[in-house]
Amino acid sequence: MSKKKEQSTRELMEIRELTDYSIRTSRNEELVFFLIQPSNLSVLSEESLSARIYGLMTVLKGITEIEMMCLNSRENFEDNKRYLKKRAEEEENPVVRKLLELDAGHLDRMQVQMATAREFLLILRPGKQKEHETFSYLNRIEKMLVEQGFKAKRADEEDIRRILAVYFEQNVTTEKFEEFDGERWIILND
Repeated sequence: MSKKKEQSTRELMEIRELTDYSIRTSRNEELVFFLIQPSNLSVLSEESLSARIYGLMTVLKGITEIEMMCLNSRENFEDNKRYLKKRAEEEENPVVRKLLELDAGHLDRMQVQMATAREFLLILRPGKQKEHETFSYLNRIEKMLVEQGFKAKRADEEDIRRILAVYFEQNVTTEKFEEFDGERWIILND
């Protein structure tokens, strides 16, 4: 049986390169991300909420090739909470059981505080255009989002790396997505 060719993380995700403003895939596609700052809808009046919905509808009607994505920008504690609950049920020592229950309660409180920690993204595939046409197109989209009342910005390379780290690694504590597998563990001159 022959060994499979080892692939890098980028190859597995079909990422050819990260640019200053996009991801280019091995299928010759380009993905551009716009970060949308969420609004606290629960404090908006009915009229303001209707205006937000209408603004989003206007943006979506104007850009047919748009995709939307929502991802957590904070840790998910469900696995840890299940583990603590299981351990507390199995634990015979009442003091340890009480500590496990307190830890589970702490995770609950942390998760409630972070419940609104979401990131909203608009994703565009600009297609095969000349670079100056692409920038003009992206600038128009960013302007349209702002005109409709959204706090939006085009994701730069650092933002894209962070998004990849959260989406693929479910890691919101890492500063950025690694350029190479295991990069953070390399110590130079050692």
